Amino acid sequence: MGYLVFVTSILAFCASTVLSSSCTKPEVSAISYTTQDATVLTKIAFVAEFSLKCENKAKNIPLYAEVNGKTLPAVQKFSGPTVDNEYQVSWVEEVKKSRSGDYKVNLYDEEGYGLLRKAIRNGEDISTVKPLVTIILSHPGAYQGPWVNSEFMALVLSILVWYLAFTAKSKVLS
Repeated sequence: MGYLVFVTSILAFCASTVLSSSCTKPEVSAISYTTQDATVLTKIAFVAEFSLKCENKAKNIPLYAEVNGKTLPAVQKFSGPTVDNEYQVSWVEEVKKSRSGDYKVNLYDEEGYGLLRKAIRNGEDISTVKPLVTIILSHPGAYQGPWVNSEFMALVLSILVWYLAFTAKSKVLS
């Protein structure tokens, strides 16, 4: 009888641990950063930092992100006495391939991530897998330098000044 009580209590503890690690009714607050000056860079960095609050007060939940069909880990920031459930997702794209606009960052817990990997592996539509929560990262675009280089403008202005001087000289001599 004592063995049965022991096994039952261990199973109850394991079940409560598993159930408490899933987030119910998630609320997320996020800030984002993207590289906006690409004059000397070859890749654009995208960073989304967010905090996750769950109704059941679950903490230290392993999260995964999906952006444009690419899966990424969500790294948990340092958990101290005042910091809980803060995460970061980051990735880079080549300047030529990146686009301005909104990027949807779908976040998944372990169960959802397993379903996402299964859908990818089976070639199914990944939009059928419901994310835990979605973050919108806004990228205004990257400045890639002026449309006309200053050296080219100096050359054009030099030719224009030479032409005006040459025509004025021709009119004076004739």
